[in-house]
Order: sequence, then C-alpha cells, then structure tokens
Amino acid sequence: MATQLTNDALSAIEADWLIIPLAEAAPLPADVSKLDEAISGQISRLIEAEDFTGKLASNATLLGLSGIKTPRILLAGLGPAKDLSLAALEKSLMTAARAISTKKEIRAAVLLPEVSESSLSAAQIARQISTAMTVGSVGQDLYRAEPGRFPFQEVSIAGADSAEIQQAITEGSILGEAVNLAREVVNRPAGDIFPVSFADKVVAVAKECGLEAEILDEKQLADEKMGSMLAVAQGSDQPPRLAILKHQGGAASAPTLALVGKGVTFDSGGLSLKPSDGMKTMKCDMGGAAAVLGAMTAIARLKLPVNVVGYMGLVENMVNGSSYKLGDVLKARNGKTIEVLNTDAEGRLVLADVLTLAVDRGASNLIDLATLTGACVVALGEDVTGVFSNTPAWSQAVQDAAKTTGESVWEMPMFPEFGEQLKSDVADLKNVGLRWGGAITAAKFLENFVSETPWVHLDIAGPAFASANLPHREGGATGCMVRTLVEVAREYKG
Repeated sequence: MATQLTNDALSAIEADWLIIPLAEAAPLPADVSKLDEAISGQISRLIEAEDFTGKLASNATLLGLSGIKTPRILLAGLGPAKDLSLAALEKSLMTAARAISTKKEIRAAVLLPEVSESSLSAAQIARQISTAMTVGSVGQDLYRAEPGRFPFQEVSIAGADSAEIQQAITEGSILGEAVNLAREVVNRPAGDIFPVSFADKVVAVAKECGLEAEILDEKQLADEKMGSMLAVAQGSDQPPRLAILKHQGGAASAPTLALVGKGVTFDSGGLSLKPSDGMKTMKCDMGGAAAVLGAMTAIARLKLPVNVVGYMGLVENMVNGSSYKLGDVLKARNGKTIEVLNTDAEGRLVLADVLTLAVDRGASNLIDLATLTGACVVALGEDVTGVFSNTPAWSQAVQDAAKTTGESVWEMPMFPEFGEQLKSDVADLKNVGLRWGGAITAAKFLENFVSETPWVHLDIAGPAFASANLPHREGGATGCMVRTLVEVAREYKG
C-alpha cells in the first residue's frame, strides 16, 4: 500500500473516499469550511441536524458528491479536542478505515486534523493515521473465498508539508505492516504455523529486512541444555525450534536489548487437557513470538541505531505417549529443577530456558511477551497488558513507550510472598502456585531465570486476540505491543 503526503486542496484531491476527522462541538477548520462551500453546505447541515456530532468513533457519510474530485466523504468523530489521545485517535481512524475498506482497490485520503487543544504533535497524529490506515484495512479472512476487507490501494494524507510529517507517515506505514505481520502469523491455524514453519518464516523475513537469523533445532536445544523447553515439546509430532533475529544497529560495545517471545504454536494443555472452548483460540498462544517477529522487522526497516536481539521459543503443547507428565521434575538451562504440577502452565517453562539463554548471550535488558495467564485477563480485562518487573526504572521505560504509542498497560505487584507459593518439596520450584494471583506467580516463576538483568514481563493474554469484530477493531489477532517494543528500542540507551 502506497502512503503519501499531499498539498492539494481538499476539493482537488482525487480519491474514492476522503476521511475528515472532526472534534466534538468544535468549529469547522478553515480548509473544511472551504470544502463545505464547494459541496453546498452538506457538512454543516449534517452537524446542525445532529446527524454527526463528532463523538469519538462516530461516523457519517456523504455520497455521490459533485463539485469536488472525490465522490465520497466520511466524517470521523474525534471526541472532545481536549481529550484527544493517541488511543482515541486510533479508535476513530480504525473505525473509519474499517468502514470504507470493504471493496477492492480503494484510494483513501485523510485530512491531518489540527487539534490545538491536544498535546499531540502533528507528526504523532500523522504517524497514527498512517498506521491505522495500514492496519484497519486488513482483515483476518485469510481463507475466505470472498474476503470481507481489502488493503487500500493508496492512502494520501492531506496537511502540513514538511520532512518531519513525511517521515512520520513512512514510519507509520512500517509500524502498521509490522503489526499486520504479527496478526497474520497468529491468525493462521496450527496446520500452517507450527514451530518449523514459523522458523522458516523468520528466515524469510530476515532476508527481506536485513536481519541476521539463527535457528536452533532440537539437537542444538539439547546441546544448550534447554530441558524445560524440550519437555513441553516432547508430546508433539512437530519438533521445537528456537528462532533468533539480530539487529546490530549500534556499536559492538553498546548494550543489547533482548526481546523474548512465547511461541506455543498450539496449546492443547498437554495432559492437563483444555476443554474444547478453551482450545478454540489456542493458535494465538504464540502471540508473544509474533510480536517479537513484527517488532524486529520494524526495528530493522527503521534502521534504529541500537543492538536488539529477538528470541522466539517455538513449541507445540500436545498429547501423546511421550508427553511430559504431572509430577515430572525438569532441569532448566540455568540448573534449576522444576516440579510439573500442571502441563497447561507450559509457556513459563519455554520462557524459562529462552530467558536464560538471552542472559547468557549478554542481554543488557530483557522484555518478554507471552499470552501467559487467564488470571491476567481476569485482573485487567481483554484490552490491557499486565506489566511485571524486577527493576522499577526499566518498567517505567516500557510503560512510557506504551503511553507514547497509545497501547494500554498496567503495572502489577511483584511481592515476595507470591514467590513463596512456588516452593516445592521435591525440586527447586513448582511451575504453578495457588489459583489466586496466578498472573503474579507466573511472573515470579520467570524471575528465577533472568539473574540480575533488568527485566520486564508483559502478559498479553487479554489484548493479543480479540474474540469478535467491533467497529474499531477486527476480530482475531491484534498485533498488540509491536509498536511499544519498537518505541522501547527507539529510546533504548541501556
């Protein structure tokens, strides 16, 4: 999809749709007033009749227009100008993009709104528009004979012409494409995306983006003493893989940011078998690895001057005669032994070894992402990522990056007593604690495998996969936290 900046007057823009974002109860901007005159006051009449109020994510359409080059206009509500945030802007523009992307080869134009009461810069707004147009026009219907949504053929953004705005638009497109990559690999079923095919995708993407790729097979994983990860994989006919992507944008002596993603390409629960309803969306259990993959492509394409390594631990958690069992004691890479009391608490067993490898390979800072616990969804709902950390300053840096990109996160406590629940009579650790506070005990488990390295764990079990379509959001994979990871890398100093 081509995204560009245009200086043409609104009435002279040639497109299939012109999207005009407008704040609630605000006067029409000068360029919109001029456009309104060209179409005989139709915009004003819609507002006067309260058929368009400007409330957040509200829409109104004008069709069959003459006197201007674009035959259709969509008015997109921004809500009160003083309350405009990146999250609100995204909701408004995603709603607009989804409303008009139901036909092939649509050329869309979007007015860059001037919202003086907002603290957002023109560049921030332009970047968010570009990302929303890229993501909002792509559906999850990869296997339908007749797709319900089509990527825009072209997007023009009308507004202030500057190198800064053009750069923001380009960055927004790159971020949107990275989010869409993460969405695609999650939306594909386990018959298409399994550890080996995911690893093959990593290699292909690395060649396209100029990243260095390394794939460890089951023999190499055994040589690396990754017994915890291998135990999860042993019940599947699909062999495990560890996929690693390296971006060397900084000096060799500069610190390294490590991104670690849980990549359980399908989670049956193992011998602690999930019921059918609990298994329906378990193709999404590699959402953390998908986010790492998407983020690494954007980091490379943006040529960020930092060193970043992405680790994706890829397994299937299935059931056969070789499945790991309740009561088994596993030995992780760092030498800790783990008593298995629930084979459906497998993601932490994979991450344990991958986090240790990242530390051993010299990570200066760590972020892991995982669709790890239903308990986090209970605590924070479906739209908020849980943040857990061993280092307040590093946690704050990740939270600040999320705020900058408009993604919703909330920090959770890491009190020592939650770790006490993981003491085992027969091993160093149990892989589960009590039912209550399960997201925290999972994070406390992972803390055993990061040594003293500053670390943030992001539990994306809620926002990684949307259960249904909404006006502002496609159902299925969301690509959550890709933009946050890229922003962390952009600001990373070690």
